[in-house]
Amino acid sequence: MRESRDALGLYRRLGRLATLLAVVCVAATGCVQRRLTIRSNPPGALVYVDDYEIGTTPVSTNFTYYGTRRIRLVKDGYETLTVMQTIPPPWYEMVPLDFVTENLIPGEIRDHRAFDYQLTPQAVVPTEQLLSRAEGLRAQTRVSGVVQSDLVPPQGPQMPRAAPATPSDGMVAPPSGGPGGTIPYPLEPPGGWRSFGPP
Repeated sequence: MRESRDALGLYRRLGRLATLLAVVCVAATGCVQRRLTIRSNPPGALVYVDDYEIGTTPVSTNFTYYGTRRIRLVKDGYETLTVMQTIPPPWYEMVPLDFVTENLIPGEIRDHRAFDYQLTPQAVVPTEQLLSRAEGLRAQTRVSGVVQSDLVPPQGPQMPRAAPATPSDGMVAPPSGGPGGTIPYPLEPPGGWRSFGPP
């Protein structure tokens, strides 16, 4: 009888210990909260981080990974600002310490990064300057027939143009083709229109 009481007491103590261990494990799970705040002068610029719109400045968002982010700010009347912003990890997020801070340290660690950007007003070209440049280009085309541009055409492989469809092959081309030529559309599907519906 005494042995059964001792065994029962041992099981109770082991049960309490297991419960205490479970509570400690749940409470001890660590976490790092990463937050990014972007401000601009003047405020109200639309912000894109890695080509995803996150809102207008001042704006905050959570992030998961450290590294270089492409931040773009767009506001009417101002030049679009694109920045490759590096967000380096703190010392406690370096391998192998990151495992400890993410999983074993109780509570939450907050890593908040804030970036301020100055927007530049958009340059307004006076009407007289635009008109004189247009007249210069018009005069240049009258003389040579070709306008010399300071723009460089893109280099790379050229795509072959598709041959236009003719009425003899049962195809009709759309009224305007894209840069790759025209894509023919069938006048009638093979087997006729009845082949698509119920008999």
